Amino acid sequence: MTRLSLTTRLALLLAAFSFVALASLGSALYVALGRQLDLRDDGALLARVEQIRALLHDLDARELVRDKPQLFGNMLGNTESLLIIRPAGGAPLLEVNPGRRALPEVTPLSADEALSLHDVRRNIMSDGTPFIYTAVLSTAPGGGPALEILSGRLLNERTRILREYRDKIILFSSIMAVLAAGLAYILARRGLAPLHRLARQTASIGVGTLSVRLRRDDAPAELDALIYQFNAMLVRLERGFEQLKQVSADMAHDLRTPINNLLGQTEVGLGQVREPQYYQRLLGSHFEELQRLSRMMDNMLFLARTEHAEDALQCTELDVANELERVCDYFEDVAAERGVKLDWTGHGKIRADGSLLRRALANLLDNAVRFAEPDSTIEISAQGQARNMVIKVLNRGVDIPAEHLESIFERFFRVDPSRQRSSQSSGLGLSIVRSIMQLHKGRCWVESGGGLTCFYLEFPV
Repeated sequence: MTRLSLTTRLALLLAAFSFVALASLGSALYVALGRQLDLRDDGALLARVEQIRALLHDLDARELVRDKPQLFGNMLGNTESLLIIRPAGGAPLLEVNPGRRALPEVTPLSADEALSLHDVRRNIMSDGTPFIYTAVLSTAPGGGPALEILSGRLLNERTRILREYRDKIILFSSIMAVLAAGLAYILARRGLAPLHRLARQTASIGVGTLSVRLRRDDAPAELDALIYQFNAMLVRLERGFEQLKQVSADMAHDLRTPINNLLGQTEVGLGQVREPQYYQRLLGSHFEELQRLSRMMDNMLFLARTEHAEDALQCTELDVANELERVCDYFEDVAAERGVKLDWTGHGKIRADGSLLRRALANLLDNAVRFAEPDSTIEISAQGQARNMVIKVLNRGVDIPAEHLESIFERFFRVDPSRQRSSQSSGLGLSIVRSIMQLHKGRCWVESGGGLTCFYLEFPV
């Protein structure tokens, strides 16, 4: 099915509205004209009957009806008028009926009653012609016999006038509807010209021109919200594309290091025949590098799966103390090797996915153990509030520069630009923490200063 353009829809709507409006106005005028013609015809009929009744009060006029009835026919003046004068219940003395139409029987109004518009009756002839009529009695002076006057009028002229008026209304309404449609089409095209300009501007935006923004100076105010939201979307796309490029570059750098190590060590090992112990050490080194690559791939797959995994969450009510104790027990030996102690406190309930919560805590503790000063204590605490549960992981060590606090949760981001510790981490741990918090509709952030670095996890209750 072909979809109509907005311009065509507006033109058709205005055409339909114009036709309906003009037709409604014409119909109202048509009805008013019909009523005026009814009043005119009814009044003319009553005036004629009153005139004839007044004439028949005179005896000479009665004799004239008998002797020269054609004079009354000439007095009616047109072929649409009908007249019958007869004694009450007798044969007609005068009958003016050019079409020899059958007239309805009617009880005449008494001679002493005045005629009014309510005394006019309406009927339709056998040929469909509308017809008005009335009947009265007229008495002669001196107690002469009463005469019945039956007068009527065919409404052919009235019907013709109304028909012509109706046809003109339809014709005029149709012409105005066509003109309105044409005018609406032209005005709509001019009014929608800014949309076409915006379409041309958006067509020119590509991967290399994401910095281009739609202009608002030549657009109507109704499009301001659309332009603003589209430009905001371009900002997000540009930021996301830049992040994607940065992630690709960082991932290539992190993959290159272990691969180069593998290639270099293998090349040296193949350079000459060596002792079996050397090959064992070489295989052990390869095993470590491959483990690191495997962890990196696992973390990347985890991040990809958690992008849109809200429906896969299996949230249950968990005891915070049990979860903290469980994670701290796991890292206790690793922390002891570095001379770091773990101290945890907290109580309360939290609704979360248990495995994801433990992974987020494990990533934070792993990060804290690696960067904590020797012989220091890592403090893990959980505090329930009215609407959330906040878990803190605090360690003592080198401060994180303030300009890096916002970016530290990005993928492959490292505070150390030289990546000297890249072999110890894949650079994805904190990104996983942020993804887990987003899945739980929570948030995470970090504060660092005065030799203390504290990571926060806020879960909604």
